[in-house]
Amino acid sequence: MSDVRKRLAELSEEGKENLIGELPHLLLEGGQVKNFCRLLSDYHFIEAKINHPKFGLETLIEDYDLIDEDKLLTHPEHNSEAIKALRLIQKVLWRNAPDLSQDTKQLSWQLSGRLLHFDVPELQKLISQISETKTTCLRCLTPSLKPPIDPLVRILKGHNDSFNAVAVTPDCKFAISASDDSTNKVWD
Repeated sequence: MSDVRKRLAELSEEGKENLIGELPHLLLEGGQVKNFCRLLSDYHFIEAKINHPKFGLETLIEDYDLIDEDKLLTHPEHNSEAIKALRLIQKVLWRNAPDLSQDTKQLSWQLSGRLLHFDVPELQKLISQISETKTTCLRCLTPSLKPPIDPLVRILKGHNDSFNAVAVTPDCKFAISASDDSTNKVWD
């Protein structure tokens, strides 16, 4: 049983909410880079955050955005393999956001099927945690899904017809799309 799983099981609902919501920020602010990396590569934390009604997938993806590689490069606990693992986990979550938002039960096989391609200790640990869960779910035994290494960042779903234009703001924080369904959408 992982430390996170054990700790979550011992906490009240309010305690779980505080741990899931605040711990990533607190670890980084306290300079605990190694613990931050362990937390965000722990399947039980990922699963708990995605399934929590107050947080969900988007706030989990934002936790990975806290990684400031420029600051971490000079940190004594910097581990480039751990950072690589976190970026790969984040890419899997991004790529599958539309499906995971609708059905979080896909989390285990999306992560295992896409991350089994990599021989990175943090990812191997995450995959072993998936296989140890008591939850009934699909688990890939071989790297059977496309790995998250291509330039695709995210699939945006929301228009009811084909789109005919996309623009990105100069600061790269927003995309605006126009569709034949007579709508424009602003994407974060």
